[in-house]
Amino acid sequence: MIEFDLDYFKEIAREIFLCDSPTGFTHHVIELIKKKIDALGYKTRVLNNGALEVSIDGVDTSKIVATSAHVDTLGLMVRSIKAGGTLALTKLGGPITPTLDSEYCKIYTRDGKIYKGTILSTSPATHVYPDANTKPRDIDNLEVRIDEVVHSKEDVVALGIENGDIVCYDPKFEITDSGFLKTRFIDDKASAVVLLMLLKYASCHNLKFKYNTKIYFVVYEEVGHGASMVDKEISEFVTLDMGCVGLDLAGNEEAVSICAKDSGGPYDYELTSRLIHLAKENNLNYTVDIFPFYGSDIGAASSAGVDFKGALIGTGVSASHGMERTHIKGIENTLKLIYLYLIAK
Repeated sequence: MIEFDLDYFKEIAREIFLCDSPTGFTHHVIELIKKKIDALGYKTRVLNNGALEVSIDGVDTSKIVATSAHVDTLGLMVRSIKAGGTLALTKLGGPITPTLDSEYCKIYTRDGKIYKGTILSTSPATHVYPDANTKPRDIDNLEVRIDEVVHSKEDVVALGIENGDIVCYDPKFEITDSGFLKTRFIDDKASAVVLLMLLKYASCHNLKFKYNTKIYFVVYEEVGHGASMVDKEISEFVTLDMGCVGLDLAGNEEAVSICAKDSGGPYDYELTSRLIHLAKENNLNYTVDIFPFYGSDIGAASSAGVDFKGALIGTGVSASHGMERTHIKGIENTLKLIYLYLIAK
């Protein structure tokens, strides 16, 4: 069984989580991941839509299997510049917008400049606005206060900020002494870290993959078409994404969740059963669940016409699309399950 290298996890997780990569602005994190995988000796290529594909020869060449994680995160974009010099916003993906009030952020301009700011309610001061505590925190009632001396739209334009510029908010990355990873964007950067750990372990121990394997680091999952570009020849696809926690769900932060059904319908029965049996036979902490408001890269690839068996696993995540949290044990169990599925004995 694969060994969980906590020190490497902490090192690689910090790098990945602190690299801004909202949907549509993922080239920096893809460059970072590609460099690390190239150093391990695997064959990589960046696809036209910006995703990274890793191709690995297997012991058995009779079929191609695949796995993936998405590295695009939630984010924001400048919708317009207001007369007073603040920025109106539009969402990239589906963040829980009330959690963004008072978050620090960066504005990336298309000519390479980076400005700092704060996301605030449009009624941000209790001494000034009677609705400071009650005003809705939807996207139309949030704005960016730029940390530059600006008093007008013209002042902001002079900085080089334009409509369509990317706004990234602080992930607040932290790993606690009790083993919790608490940060934004565990969905789905935790899975990207899992796949990097798997590749490093396999390379360092000269391990072989069971079948010809494609590993994808996907860049448009949060807007629904992430894995539409996968190889049409794959016959099995186990994607890694967050597991849901809450309500009547069985999932928890210390376990690997195996999804039987999400909003798009059931996952492949045989492949999902195989993963359940692997988890059970190897004494992993696992749960099986139905995710009520959820879609994954399996659905995107299926919609693109790829003919394959599809399944979904991932560490349980608390407060998804908000201030997320999971536990190292959940990440470890996810790593072990994808290892059991992909690596030859």
